[in-house]
Amino acid sequence: MSVTQDQVIDALRTVKGPDFEGDLVSLGLVSEIFIADSKVFFSVTVPAARAKELEPLRAAAERAVKAIPGVQSAVVVLTAEKKGGGMESGRPQPRPAAPATRPAPAAPSRPHTPSGQQPGRRGVPGITSIIAVASGKGGVGKSTTAVNLALGLQALGLRVGILDADIYGPSMPRLLGLSGRPETVDGKVMRPMQGHGLKVMSIGFLVEEETPMIWRGPMVMSALTQMLREVEWGELDVLVVDMPPGTGDAQLTMAQQVPLAGAVIVSTPQDLALIDARKGLNMFRKVDVPLLGIVENMSTFIAPDTGTRYDIFGHGGAQREALRLGVPFLGEVPLVMAIRELSDAGTPITVAEPEGPHAAAYREIAAKVMDEMAKSSAAQEARAPTIVFE
Repeated sequence: MSVTQDQVIDALRTVKGPDFEGDLVSLGLVSEIFIADSKVFFSVTVPAARAKELEPLRAAAERAVKAIPGVQSAVVVLTAEKKGGGMESGRPQPRPAAPATRPAPAAPSRPHTPSGQQPGRRGVPGITSIIAVASGKGGVGKSTTAVNLALGLQALGLRVGILDADIYGPSMPRLLGLSGRPETVDGKVMRPMQGHGLKVMSIGFLVEEETPMIWRGPMVMSALTQMLREVEWGELDVLVVDMPPGTGDAQLTMAQQVPLAGAVIVSTPQDLALIDARKGLNMFRKVDVPLLGIVENMSTFIAPDTGTRYDIFGHGGAQREALRLGVPFLGEVPLVMAIRELSDAGTPITVAEPEGPHAAAYREIAAKVMDEMAKSSAAQEARAPTIVFE
């Protein structure tokens, strides 16, 4: 039995708005409704200062939609986007005081995000460090690099998770050979999927692979926030975030709301890709996110039959750009058919051929990323103010 938007709207008309005035639909608080495979996605607009207080409103909307015959699940999030309906003109509410937090004890053998870094950005409980893997444009192998970097960090002894932040083009289900739906804890918090020892979350687990995500910015941001903060990640040393290409809403949301330990930029050697890579670098610099370095992907091609080398996209461009911009160069990965074939099969090359030269290249990149995180952490601590008692 298929579910219609009219059914969802009718169900939401039964949910009272904030302060028991009107209902969610008549107040204009419901976003565009997206339905895929009997799963319903939408957001409810509330004043930012009252978001925590109005969590029961979100839960009530979710229960109402889940009660519709044929609905398998509902993803409902609160958003502070201003809309008509009178919400922003309501009486002001005091902002709840932020709870005092205790800095986690430092573990010298593991990277960590120092206290005081990027003030105002709220961390994720249980996760020590979050790094973003980004690119200025699509088609440069960013997601393949992200998953092999995560597996490289795991091979170095870290507890690692990966968040697929590309809402429009999720890759992790295919790259890690995962299918099925995440389980939930108490019907609210999702448990991440497990792939090759990594904890994984992706919108690709919630919709079918060929279903297009026709969402505007606020819905994308809400889904991204939910996949980051409403997931039972457990204890992780590093969460690798596979960012969508470009410098849009998703990148700014992560950079401005989460204390990122740093960003890794992936580019091919060609000038056109490097132009876009510079945009990504400059965006992270403007929002005070440490730049861990650049990876040159598809660096060169060695013909398997003759051994002849071909620099299809040029060679060394990313390394020269890193030197010019004063950014660490993390390493290069050649254009190899096995990397593509194994990625399509759901078994990344770092898992399928762990002793091979390409897995070694990713582990070397992972080791350099760890070194750069440690340097960034030490620099942040050195800049932290010191109180001296005389």
